[in-house]
Amino acid sequence: MVIRMIDKATAMETVMRRLDKLPEGHAIDLRTYKRNRSIVIARTGQDAYEVVENGFAQGRYEATADSLKKLLKTLFKREFPRSTKIRLYDLGPAGADMVVDRKTL
Repeated sequence: MVIRMIDKATAMETVMRRLDKLPEGHAIDLRTYKRNRSIVIARTGQDAYEVVENGFAQGRYEATADSLKKLLKTLFKREFPRSTKIRLYDLGPAGADMVVDRKTL
């Protein structure tokens, strides 16, 4: 599991670049610095993604590559309103509903 801290200002570009290279069946996890809120994005097909939000709100979304950027922009505003750094975890082969203990990451 690879862990990176990224700036919120450049997070959208970093995440979209990472998702372009993400193989099918793999997932990434975005968390706040305190690790109490998360957005998990899993690539389910060539142009399909599953997004699970777990923080201020809970939700599960299906998105294409075109609609994913707009969805992530909304989720970033809701889940990371005052964050300056975001933790990016590469979960490897995993689903979007994978439960990870936040203190072990």
